[in-house]
Amino acid sequence: MKYSVNFYSETVRIEIESLPSTLAARFITLADRMETAGPNLGEPHTKAFGDGLLELRLKGAEGIARVFYCTLVGRRIVMLHSFVKKSQKASPRDKRIAETRMKEIKNGC
Repeated sequence: MKYSVNFYSETVRIEIESLPSTLAARFITLADRMETAGPNLGEPHTKAFGDGLLELRLKGAEGIARVFYCTLVGRRIVMLHSFVKKSQKASPRDKRIAETRMKEIKNGC
């Protein structure tokens, strides 16, 4: 049974599509794989952060990007927040944005 990949908002979709070309292409490849294989592709492609928050790890010629996402009932994968990585760890701000959006979606706000 297939999964569906959705976006928290139109803004998130546009941000992901606006990533540098090799990173956007990598997102498309991994999102397509997630539709058939499910949300957890395993490292180095995905990483679980706990409490239902996961990270899609994109690497390309232009650098490294991350996309936080969660899963919902009905085999839905929701992309919550993306950013181009500039340091070793994800910033607490980026993680907080994703966690807030995940809570909104799961609480039906």
